[in-house]
Amino acid sequence: MTSPSRFGQWRVAAESRLVFGHGIDGPAGVVHLVAEYAPFARTGGLAEAVAALAKWQAQGGVPISVILPLYRSVRRVAPSLVPVGRPMSVEFGPRTEQFRLLRLPIVAGAPRVFFIEHDGYFDRGGLYGAGGADFADNGMRFGFFACAALSALPRVSRGPLVLHAHDWHAALAPVYLRTRFGGDPYYDRVRSVLSIHNAAFHGHFPVEILPVIGLPGALYDWRFLEWYGRVNYLKGGMAFADAVVTVSPTHAAELRTPVGGFGLHGAFQSLGDRLTGITNGIDQTLWDPEHDEHLPATYWIADLSGKRRCKASLQRAFGLPQHRDVPLVGMAARLVTQKGLDLVVRNAELVATGAQFVFSGRGEARFEAALTALAAHSHQRVGVRLQFTERLAHRLIAGSDFFLVPSLYEPCGLTQMEAQRMGTIPIVRRVGGLADTVEDGATGFLFNRFDPHALVLAVRRAVAAYRDQVRWEAMVREAMVRDFSWGPSAAAYSAVYRRALAGTEEI
Repeated sequence: MTSPSRFGQWRVAAESRLVFGHGIDGPAGVVHLVAEYAPFARTGGLAEAVAALAKWQAQGGVPISVILPLYRSVRRVAPSLVPVGRPMSVEFGPRTEQFRLLRLPIVAGAPRVFFIEHDGYFDRGGLYGAGGADFADNGMRFGFFACAALSALPRVSRGPLVLHAHDWHAALAPVYLRTRFGGDPYYDRVRSVLSIHNAAFHGHFPVEILPVIGLPGALYDWRFLEWYGRVNYLKGGMAFADAVVTVSPTHAAELRTPVGGFGLHGAFQSLGDRLTGITNGIDQTLWDPEHDEHLPATYWIADLSGKRRCKASLQRAFGLPQHRDVPLVGMAARLVTQKGLDLVVRNAELVATGAQFVFSGRGEARFEAALTALAAHSHQRVGVRLQFTERLAHRLIAGSDFFLVPSLYEPCGLTQMEAQRMGTIPIVRRVGGLADTVEDGATGFLFNRFDPHALVLAVRRAVAAYRDQVRWEAMVREAMVRDFSWGPSAAAYSAVYRRALAGTEEI
């Protein structure tokens, strides 16, 4: 273990022969460490984004592995898992914890997917909590996940590799890598990248958790894990990772500001060029209106008649009059404050814009109740379904004329790119990845202020464009030809990996 007195001076050793794609002992690989991964465990965009990135990287010939907890939900999706070696044990704080490493059957050209099995921590009804409350031991659960995954790493990859941790749930991996596992030749050659998909969630816990998760008290320091009297996993991961990535260039700039940094702006500023913004992509094979099996009718850029049938089907499903000439605005999202629902509920001007609105999702009780009341009061204009399914999401996006993303903040966002792929024009707030992926007046409509009237003005601009058939069809086709594939993003990640593998960044 690296001495606590050397934390501030530890440096990554430069290895001139080690570059991404080719290493001393063979091809350099990437191991994604993540709490969610589609289709096995999912609560939001994290699972979809990491799965799509890993798939793209593997298809490009990079050795890719993924490690996630073996939740109860995984067993329902993947009942046949293969043990990898004998059961393992790891010293975790004052305890010795037993666990097993399991994997999916190997498929050529696809990521290898591994699971950490520990029923005490992960065999539960929810990923992070139940009944609207987080599990009280989440700090231990995900501290163990990071520690156990590192213990199992030699069974996953022998060659030089990048450990790519995602969000706070995996953020202790870079910390353990350079402390608990420091000094071991295998681990000293591992480089770490931390992706921050949602910086609003830090994973912060009382200081008493440090000995429980097997980390020394010397790390309770403003440079590392200390944050306003608490232990902050995300901050610690940022301090020890060789590179830090967030999911859009605009959001990377926002994180360095007091308004947009979620209380960590100083830590983000201190990263300098170790922080990079890389916009997420989407899996364009899943969002392809010409071949989408979820849709009642398919269509493509040269023939949009199927999209009109999708609209009529959506209007029927949500109990709205089937008026072809009335613009239909859809929104499918978690019904939470971040997604901008405060601009929608109790906004009488919005319903008066002349558009119809359909909403789908689950979330905070106040938003569910307010949207339900809005639909009851304006049943000719507003339809609501308090549910989310893949099938409904595809049908809602394809059947709408516009797609609403009025977020308070949005690190990247995927739905605005999926909507454009389906020929549905986004109406979004100019924040984070929304600003990076929607071109105002060309592929969508943007507004700046987090204000109900600013949203209404954007919707009115959109409705006016809809009335101009030539302009409208030009916008739809322009949106559909935009490239939101993972190709450019994966190339940018490869550059980050190369810098991490060859770098000499000081921690």
